[in-house]
Amino acid sequence: MNSEIRVGLLGYGIAGAVFHAPLIAATPGLALTSVVTTDPAKRERLRREHPGTTALDSAEQLFAGEHDLVVVATPNRTHVELATTALEHGLPVVVDKPFAPTSAQARELAALAEARGLPLSVFQNRRWDGDFRTVRKLVEDGELGRVLRFESRFDRWVPTPKQGWREHAGAEEAGGVLFDLGAHLVDQALDLFGPVRSVYAEVSRLRPGVQVDDDFFVALQHVSGVRSHLWSSSLAAQRGARFRVLGDQGAYVKHGLDGQEAALKAGARPGSPEWGQEPEDRWGTLGVEGSTRQVETERGAYENFYRGMVAAIQDGAPVPVAPTEAVAALEIIEAARSSAGCGRVVELDATP
Repeated sequence: MNSEIRVGLLGYGIAGAVFHAPLIAATPGLALTSVVTTDPAKRERLRREHPGTTALDSAEQLFAGEHDLVVVATPNRTHVELATTALEHGLPVVVDKPFAPTSAQARELAALAEARGLPLSVFQNRRWDGDFRTVRKLVEDGELGRVLRFESRFDRWVPTPKQGWREHAGAEEAGGVLFDLGAHLVDQALDLFGPVRSVYAEVSRLRPGVQVDDDFFVALQHVSGVRSHLWSSSLAAQRGARFRVLGDQGAYVKHGLDGQEAALKAGARPGSPEWGQEPEDRWGTLGVEGSTRQVETERGAYENFYRGMVAAIQDGAPVPVAPTEAVAALEIIEAARSSAGCGRVVELDATP
């Protein structure tokens, strides 16, 4: 392998252009070698933002070239096929979330990567949100005492459905807000509090004419005893708290969204002095009613994902997000759909 890991990126939409390409380009040890996109406007953007990177017409061209890592940032329905082809070509792979339309397909991908001895990871970048890193630190430091309930909300105000594949019906599309933002919320809950024994959910289509779910509530009972309550809606004219974590010694409440996505869209990159920092007026509060204090938000660090991939490929370190963890999240999403359909709690096999 060359001193730099040559990366081939499949797709240059929002995921590819806003998240993956900038983070790859900013990571020591990675080189954004080629991008597959045929859209003239996207090719012009690629030329402007990443001069020297080759635009390719097809995935076949990418697989025929010389690469050391493939990143799949294409529509959800293509994730499994493209990731499988990359692994069969002997290439490590990063797949944007959701990993696959079904947990069964995700397990097959994970098994293939293990059989080939290849690194395979899922881009769950919001594990490195500054506010989530703050929650993790407070929990690990015992600042809340015993955590009783984890409330996590990711709302948007999009009264008119956008056009695009995320709004298309069909299980193979893996569209809708439960697969989109729910994949992040479920992953964060699992990452913090571990396996789940039961799931209850309400999943709805609220906007006229919408083909996929645009509103959900999911309640998880973790084996650890913590309850996670997760919400997302496309019709939230006013947002609730991003996090509300209740413990037997105090609570942490945080409003507003992590700023890294907005910073990337505005052209900022990891490594700049203010990268990942949040202004003081957006910090969360910790304590009990009548006695609270502000807690400085930890720096956001999306760049840590690709630093982890460099370590996995060059040094054999664990991938930053294990595919088995993505399988577990998909099993919960499937259980949530089942619960919403029957109106009952769905029990899971939480045996380690």
